[in-house]
Amino acid sequence: MSLKLDRGFEYLKMLAVISVMILIGQRIGYGMQIISSLPGMIIIALIAFIALVIKDSFPALKFPAFAWASLIALILSMPFMPTAELFLKYTNQVNFLGTTTPILAFAGISVGNKIEDLKRLSWKVFIVAIAVFIGTFFGSAIVAQIVLKIQGII
Repeated sequence: MSLKLDRGFEYLKMLAVISVMILIGQRIGYGMQIISSLPGMIIIALIAFIALVIKDSFPALKFPAFAWASLIALILSMPFMPTAELFLKYTNQVNFLGTTTPILAFAGISVGNKIEDLKRLSWKVFIVAIAVFIGTFFGSAIVAQIVLKIQGII
Protein backbone atom coordinates (compact mmCIF):
# COMPACT_ATOMS: atom_id res chain seq x y z
CA MET A 1 0.00 0.00 0.00
CA SER A 2 2.83 2.38 0.88
CA LEU A 3 4.47 1.68 -2.47
CA LYS A 4 1.28 2.60 -4.33
CA LEU A 5 0.90 5.75 -2.24
CA ASP A 6 4.50 6.75 -2.98
CA ARG A 7 3.92 6.10 -6.67
CA GLY A 8 0.76 8.23 -6.54
CA PHE A 9 2.73 11.13 -5.04
CA GLU A 10 5.35 10.72 -7.78
CA TYR A 11 2.61 10.91 -10.40
CA LEU A 12 1.17 14.04 -8.80
CA LYS A 13 4.57 15.74 -8.69
CA MET A 14 5.26 14.81 -12.31
CA LEU A 15 1.85 16.04 -13.46
CA ALA A 16 2.25 19.30 -11.53
CA VAL A 17 5.60 20.00 -13.21
CA ILE A 18 4.22 19.16 -16.65
CA SER A 19 1.11 21.28 -16.04
CA VAL A 20 3.22 24.29 -15.11
CA MET A 21 5.36 23.78 -18.21
CA ILE A 22 2.24 23.63 -20.38
CA LEU A 23 0.75 26.76 -18.82
CA ILE A 24 3.98 28.70 -19.29
CA GLY A 25 4.29 27.45 -22.86
CA GLN A 26 0.74 28.54 -23.60
CA ARG A 27 1.38 31.97 -22.17
CA ILE A 28 4.59 32.48 -24.16
CA GLY A 29 3.57 30.74 -27.38
CA TYR A 30 -0.11 31.58 -27.68
CA GLY A 31 -0.65 34.55 -25.36
CA MET A 32 -3.23 32.66 -23.32
CA GLN A 33 -3.81 33.78 -19.77
CA ILE A 34 -2.52 31.33 -17.17
CA ILE A 35 -5.39 32.02 -14.76
CA SER A 36 -8.08 31.29 -17.37
CA SER A 37 -6.29 28.09 -18.45
CA LEU A 38 -5.64 26.83 -14.92
CA PRO A 39 -9.02 25.12 -14.27
CA GLY A 40 -8.80 23.23 -17.57
CA MET A 41 -5.21 22.24 -16.88
CA ILE A 42 -6.18 20.93 -13.44
CA ILE A 43 -8.97 18.86 -15.02
CA ILE A 44 -6.57 17.44 -17.62
CA ALA A 45 -3.98 16.64 -14.94
CA LEU A 46 -6.62 14.91 -12.80
CA ILE A 47 -7.73 12.80 -15.76
CA ALA A 48 -4.11 11.85 -16.41
CA PHE A 49 -3.65 10.97 -12.73
CA ILE A 50 -6.78 8.81 -12.68
CA ALA A 51 -5.63 7.07 -15.87
CA LEU A 52 -2.22 6.30 -14.34
CA VAL A 53 -3.84 4.96 -11.16
CA ILE A 54 -6.20 2.75 -13.18
CA LYS A 55 -3.28 1.44 -15.24
CA ASP A 56 -1.34 0.60 -12.07
CA SER A 57 -4.38 -0.95 -10.39
CA PHE A 58 -5.00 -3.39 -13.24
CA PRO A 59 -1.58 -4.50 -14.51
CA ALA A 60 -3.03 -7.59 -16.19
CA LEU A 61 -4.93 -5.36 -18.62
CA LYS A 62 -2.58 -4.36 -21.41
CA PHE A 63 -4.32 -1.01 -21.88
CA PRO A 64 -2.01 2.04 -21.82
CA ALA A 65 -2.63 4.99 -19.51
CA PHE A 66 -3.07 7.25 -22.54
CA ALA A 67 -6.01 5.11 -23.67
CA TRP A 68 -7.58 5.27 -20.20
CA ALA A 69 -7.20 9.08 -20.20
CA SER A 70 -8.76 9.32 -23.65
CA LEU A 71 -11.66 7.11 -22.59
CA ILE A 72 -12.30 9.15 -19.43
CA ALA A 73 -12.19 12.44 -21.37
CA LEU A 74 -14.48 11.01 -24.05
CA ILE A 75 -17.04 9.94 -21.47
CA LEU A 76 -16.90 13.29 -19.66
CA SER A 77 -17.38 15.24 -22.90
CA MET A 78 -20.24 13.26 -24.45
CA PRO A 79 -23.19 15.58 -25.16
CA PHE A 80 -25.65 13.60 -23.02
CA MET A 81 -23.37 13.65 -19.96
CA PRO A 82 -24.11 16.31 -17.32
CA THR A 83 -20.35 17.00 -17.15
CA ALA A 84 -19.99 17.84 -20.86
CA GLU A 85 -20.70 21.57 -20.79
CA LEU A 86 -18.47 22.36 -17.82
CA PHE A 87 -15.74 19.96 -18.94
CA LEU A 88 -15.56 21.46 -22.44
CA LYS A 89 -15.81 25.02 -21.15
CA TYR A 90 -12.64 24.65 -19.09
CA THR A 91 -10.60 22.26 -21.19
CA ASN A 92 -11.13 24.40 -24.29
CA GLN A 93 -9.09 27.05 -22.49
CA VAL A 94 -6.03 24.79 -22.81
CA ASN A 95 -4.46 24.95 -26.26
CA PHE A 96 -3.80 21.40 -27.46
CA LEU A 97 -0.64 22.39 -29.33
CA GLY A 98 0.73 23.90 -26.11
CA THR A 99 0.57 20.47 -24.48
CA THR A 100 2.78 18.84 -27.10
CA THR A 101 6.06 20.56 -26.20
CA PRO A 102 6.60 18.90 -22.79
CA ILE A 103 5.22 15.60 -24.08
CA LEU A 104 7.67 15.56 -26.98
CA ALA A 105 10.50 16.60 -24.67
CA PHE A 106 9.78 13.65 -22.37
CA ALA A 107 9.48 11.33 -25.36
CA GLY A 108 12.92 12.50 -26.52
CA ILE A 109 14.37 11.86 -23.07
CA SER A 110 12.77 8.41 -23.05
CA VAL A 111 14.34 7.55 -26.41
CA GLY A 112 17.66 9.03 -25.25
CA ASN A 113 17.67 6.63 -22.31
CA LYS A 114 17.43 3.70 -24.71
CA ILE A 115 20.32 4.59 -27.03
CA GLU A 116 22.05 1.26 -26.34
CA ASP A 117 18.90 -0.61 -27.37
CA LEU A 118 18.73 1.47 -30.55
CA LYS A 119 22.37 0.70 -31.34
CA ARG A 120 21.59 -3.03 -31.23
CA LEU A 121 18.94 -2.53 -33.91
CA SER A 122 21.71 -1.22 -36.23
CA TRP A 123 21.05 0.22 -39.66
CA LYS A 124 17.70 -1.57 -40.08
CA VAL A 125 15.92 0.94 -37.86
CA PHE A 126 17.19 3.74 -40.12
CA ILE A 127 15.56 2.17 -43.18
CA VAL A 128 12.28 1.65 -41.34
CA ALA A 129 12.35 5.25 -40.06
CA ILE A 130 12.97 6.64 -43.56
CA ALA A 131 10.10 4.53 -44.94
CA VAL A 132 7.77 5.77 -42.19
CA PHE A 133 8.77 9.41 -42.74
CA ILE A 134 8.31 9.17 -46.51
CA GLY A 135 4.98 7.36 -46.15
CA THR A 136 3.72 9.89 -43.62
CA PHE A 137 4.80 12.81 -45.80
CA PHE A 138 3.17 11.49 -48.96
CA GLY A 139 0.07 10.32 -47.09
CA SER A 140 -0.38 13.79 -45.59
CA ALA A 141 0.23 15.43 -48.96
CA ILE A 142 -2.36 13.23 -50.66
CA VAL A 143 -4.99 13.91 -47.98
CA ALA A 144 -4.27 17.65 -48.14
CA GLN A 145 -4.51 17.60 -51.95
CA ILE A 146 -7.88 15.83 -51.85
CA VAL A 147 -9.35 18.11 -49.16
CA LEU A 148 -8.13 21.30 -50.84
CA LYS A 149 -9.47 20.05 -54.19
CA ILE A 150 -12.89 19.27 -52.67
CA GLN A 151 -13.02 22.72 -51.06
CA GLY A 152 -12.10 24.34 -54.37
CA ILE A 153 -9.06 26.07 -52.94
CA ILE A 154 -6.81 24.54 -55.61
